[in-house]
Formats: sequence, structure tokens, C-alpha cells
Amino acid sequence: MGIAEDKLRDFVNNRWLVLVASMWIQSCAGVGYLFGTISPVIKSAMGYNQRQVALLGVAKDLGDSIGFIAGSLCEVLPIWGILCIGVVQNFLGYGLVWLIVTNRLPSLPLWVDEISIVGVRGTNGETYFNTAALVACVQNFPKSRGPVVGILKGFAGLSGAILSEVYSIFNSSSDNSLILLIAVGPPVVILSLMFIVRPVGGHRQIRPSDGLSFSFTYCVCLLLAVYLLGTLILEDLVDLPQFLITLFSVILLIILVLPVIIPIILVFISEPRTVVEVNLLPEPQVQVESNSDEPEVILSEVESEAEEERAAQGESLGPSERRKRIAQLQAKLLGAAAVGAVRVKRRKGPRRGENFTVKQTLVKADFWLMFFSLVLAAGSGITVIDNMGQICESLGYDDTRIFVSLISIWNFLGRVGGGYFSEVIVRTYAYPRPVAMAVVQVIMAIGLLYYAMAWPGAIYVVIVLVGLGYGAHWAIVPATVSELFGLKSFGALYNFLTLAMPVGSLIFSGVIASGIYDYEADKQAALQQQNLNILIQTSLGGTKSLSCTGTVCFSITCGILSGLCLVAVALSSIVVHRTRSVYSHLYVKLPS
Repeated sequence: MGIAEDKLRDFVNNRWLVLVASMWIQSCAGVGYLFGTISPVIKSAMGYNQRQVALLGVAKDLGDSIGFIAGSLCEVLPIWGILCIGVVQNFLGYGLVWLIVTNRLPSLPLWVDEISIVGVRGTNGETYFNTAALVACVQNFPKSRGPVVGILKGFAGLSGAILSEVYSIFNSSSDNSLILLIAVGPPVVILSLMFIVRPVGGHRQIRPSDGLSFSFTYCVCLLLAVYLLGTLILEDLVDLPQFLITLFSVILLIILVLPVIIPIILVFISEPRTVVEVNLLPEPQVQVESNSDEPEVILSEVESEAEEERAAQGESLGPSERRKRIAQLQAKLLGAAAVGAVRVKRRKGPRRGENFTVKQTLVKADFWLMFFSLVLAAGSGITVIDNMGQICESLGYDDTRIFVSLISIWNFLGRVGGGYFSEVIVRTYAYPRPVAMAVVQVIMAIGLLYYAMAWPGAIYVVIVLVGLGYGAHWAIVPATVSELFGLKSFGALYNFLTLAMPVGSLIFSGVIASGIYDYEADKQAALQQQNLNILIQTSLGGTKSLSCTGTVCFSITCGILSGLCLVAVALSSIVVHRTRSVYSHLYVKLPS
């Protein structure tokens, strides 16, 4: 009996169980990506026009991006307390939306709907889920932060497709029930897991098999994405009976449970480690602040001196000889500085790659270039995601849920793939990581231009390319920030950059996309009245909900967004140019 209790205690305290539970939480933590599915219901029930729906989407994005409170509370509250706050906000926010759209409560003013219900209470709960899961897992996997963050952010991006597929079990003819599922489902899952997700001293649980465990987890992630993609395409092409749809959803849940095999094997099957092995494990490293008053040798200046000497000698040094010569010049310069022979340049504040405070970061041009690049590119991506329901309706598709799920899947693949390929770029070629950001922005521009030209299959092309590009940003940007500005204020800086999403959504969706949509809807309604000679005593510019049909509803918007993505490419390229020397020293590529 005692052995069984010990095994059970080890299982509950295993860091891989915490990661798996966090993955399940994250699979419920991206309900904001379902806004494209529920927005037509809200629009119809409340009589909103497209501009009002767009403002509701902006409020949703704003609520999903304000994570400062969750980050601050995480320092004083336990993880389960953070999760409880998110559960309350999610339940109240989406619960009130469901009560209103089902006429159980009277309609509220638009500003109450967009700020109080969806923005502040509903989607803001996601920030608490994200913060709790990330903080617990990063502390438990201090040597594997990149893979852990990529996996968790990927599941958050995939949650829209997962919840949508689970919803199909209920065979409901109204999307009102989907809002109820969003209000009740995630709180039930998170409340059942909130005492598992916590720091468990993961640095003492490092095993040689961790690499194999991560590989298995990645395989499960890819299997999940491929399975969802296949089932959604099949449901779109073939009218499946309900029992097959239910079977597909059950198989999905089984795939989600598969990663729990890892902690089961580690605890109940693998050989336990001896006390000696446990004691040999390293303690977590504590970062030491750099002293900004110490003399700094500007490496670029030393390199220039080496280049001048090489030119004077008229010979070409190899890479290894050149590095040796630079090291000799550095030592010579520091030695001269010690005896006062030369004056070494001092720099106030940390160097890029060291720990910056928020105040120190906000005066750096690189940070603001990344922010505005993110406003243009991520803002364009979230505009397409938030308006996916209206885009599909304008093209004549009845089931918008499938397309919203598809873009969630490609968003997930973009996050996983963006993190992987950006790591290859910096570690294999020592190129700046923002190179990857510029590449995905070009991909987004191509997808948006394809839709703007109304070419065949435009809806599928824009879903794939924009989903990949948008998702990749949220794997590339956090790593870039941590490399250039350190980990001390990483949480605050990352949350600051996420504000780029609602800023872009406010301009591109709340003003540009909605304005063009309403203009085209008014024009189509006026033309229809003129052709049919119907006199309706209604102002076309009023609050009556109008619908636009055809590619013209969003083609102009996509053309504008494509151009803005190209501007983002230019900004990212500037960051690449400015940070080349930083990355060449962070990731020195040794000669073969």
C-alpha cells in the first residue's frame, strides 16, 4: 500500500503531468479564435451592422491582450488562484452573451457589450489561463523553455478547432449553443486541473529521455493538426451522418489524452532514480545582473581595426585566424585601458542580449520597429480571423464553423513551425531571428493579394497562408524579445507587444474592413431596391443589419492589408540589419 501511495504522489508531482495538464488547459484557452463563428449570431440577435461587430471584435482582442494584471498577480497568488480568476471572467462574460442572444436578458448598449462582457470579462480570462500555464511550465522546464512555450502557445491557437469539433457532438442547429459551450466547457476543464498545474521542482526531474519525450509530444501535436484538418475537410465535402461526426470527436479526445502516457511511463514503468543521481542534478541557475559601469570593448571597433590591419598586410585571414586576431586585439585594448594608456568607451545601461528593464527597452528603436511591424502584420492577420464568419457568408458558405476551425489549425502549425524554423535560422546560419518574421510577412502578403484578386479557391489560400503567417509571429517574436532584451522583464515586454494586435484590429477591422463592408452592403441594398422598385422607408445608413455578398465585400480590404504586410516586411528588414552583429555573436557559426 505504501509503494502505491508513493507512486501516486510521484505521478501527481511529475513535471510532465503538469505540462500535459497545461496543454489541456491551453486547448480551452483560445476561445477568442471562435469569434468568427459566433459573431454572425451576435450580429443577427442584436441587430448590429458590420462596423459594430468589428468594434466588438476589437474589444475582444483588447481583452485578450491585457495580461499585465495576470502577470502581476502571478507573483502574489498561487497558480490555482490565477486560474480561478480566469474561470470567473470566462463564465460571466460568455454566459451573459448567451443570455442576451437567447433573449433571456434584454439587449445592452453596444459599449457595455464590447467592453464589459466580451472584452474585459470574457476573453480577458484567457490571459489568466495562458499566464498560469506558461509560468508553471517554464519553472518546471528551465532548460527547455523554447519547446515548452511553443507547444503551449500552439495548443492555444488550436483551441478554436478543438472546441468547434467537440461542439459538433451535440448536433445543435443553432450557434447559440456554441456560446453556451464556450461559457461552461473551459471552466469545467480548468477547475478539474487547477491543482495539478503548479511548480513541482522540475529542475530535479531532468532525465536523459526528455528529448524522446519532447519528440513524442511533437508527434502528437502534428497528428492532432493533421487529424483535425482531415476531418474538417471531409465534413465540408461530404454530408456525414451524426454518428460519424460523434466518432471523429471521440477520436480527437483520445488523441488529446495520448501525452499522459509520458508521465505514466516515467513513474510506473521506468526504473526509479537513485538518491545519488537526484543529488547530482544541478540547482536552477540564478541570473546575475551585469554591471553597466564596467569598461566595454565595442567589438565592431575591434573588428574594424583587424580589417584595416589585414588590408595593410594585403592578405586574407581565415575565419579562425580572424577570430584569434580579434581576441588578441581585445586583450591588448583591455590591458592598455588597465594602465590608463587608452580610454575605453563606456556605455550606460545594458547591452543588447543582457537584461533590460521596461523603461530601458521602451527607448530602443529595435523594440518599436518590431512593435509597428507587428501592428501591421499581426493586425492584418487578426482582422481576417475575426471577420472569417462574414467572409464565408459573403461567399455563400452556410457552415462558417469549418473555416474558422481550419484557420485555427494553420495558426497552430504556424506557431509550431515558426518556432522551429526560426531556431534553425539562428543556430545553423547565425542570421537574425527577425529574418523569419520578414519571410512569414511576405507569405501573408501573398495570401491576402490572392484573395484581393478573387482568384479560384481564394478562401482556402487566405486561410492557409494568413493562418501560418499570423501564428508564426507569436513563436518568433517572444524568442526575439528574450534574445535582444533578456528575461528579467520578458513577461511585461511580451504583453506590451501583444497590444499590437488590438491596435491593428481597431484600425484595420474596426475602421477599414467594416467601413468597406457596410459601404458595399448599402450599395447592394440600394441597387436591389432600385431594380425591384421596392420602396422601403428605412435609412440605409441606420442601425439595420445589412449583409454584403460576393468577393467585393472584403477584396479591397485584403488588397490594403497585403500592402501593409509589405510595409511590415520593410520594418522587419531594418531590424534584421540593425541586429546582424548581435546575432552573429550570440550564435557564432563555427567553420566546417
